[in-house]
Amino acid sequence: MKFRTDGLIIREQQTGEDDRLVTLLTRDHGVIRAFVRGAKRIKSRSQSATQLFAYGTYSIYRGRDAYSVDEAQPKEIFFDLRNDIEALSLAQYFCELAGELAPVEDDADEFLRLILNALHMLMNKKRPQPQLKAVVELRLLCLAGYMPDLVVCGDCGEEYDGDFLFSPVEGRIFCEKCRSRHSGIMLSSGVLRAMRHICYSEDEKLFSFTLGEESLNMLSDVTEKFLLAQTSKKFKTLDFYKVMKD
Repeated sequence: MKFRTDGLIIREQQTGEDDRLVTLLTRDHGVIRAFVRGAKRIKSRSQSATQLFAYGTYSIYRGRDAYSVDEAQPKEIFFDLRNDIEALSLAQYFCELAGELAPVEDDADEFLRLILNALHMLMNKKRPQPQLKAVVELRLLCLAGYMPDLVVCGDCGEEYDGDFLFSPVEGRIFCEKCRSRHSGIMLSSGVLRAMRHICYSEDEKLFSFTLGEESLNMLSDVTEKFLLAQTSKKFKTLDFYKVMKD
């Protein structure tokens, strides 16, 4: 079977002197691992389309045991990410998250659009890094079926104007009367509004919110803790990003 699809290279690995094994986040077929035979020998335009962060159109052949990339036409290679080690490490983290949370061999259009938009804003410095990190972490979790309940208190169902406690393990918020029975992180009203925006807004407005530096850092910390609690995973690229950031 052979098909064409748009996709983003989210991982690359040399498997021989000239061959490369790539992981693609594709629009129509989700996460796919495919071999690129003779990657170093093919013409430079196709070679750039099979490197990490390359977004393009790919002709993919499905053999008996594996996928192979027959043809690759680059649309965007996000080259300038490589000029900033901090941005580069955050982009690698985004790609690792996508590989972990996006569906395999199924439609992944929303996942792909999210990562592409985040990489574009990261490369062009259109949003602070803590904001981009928080949006990608929380929105990916929502798309993957881990959406938290941020509307009312998880115990009594009350809506009120005060600060809520958020439990990363339970994925719920708790009001002043109920929070003593739970462990978690206190959220300011601004951070809670931002989390609700990330979870419930339309794609076109996803990155369109503002917070002060302290609140952005809190938001990034909360979404990270929620991600780690829900996935029970350790992400090497996250650790590397923190080293580069500090």
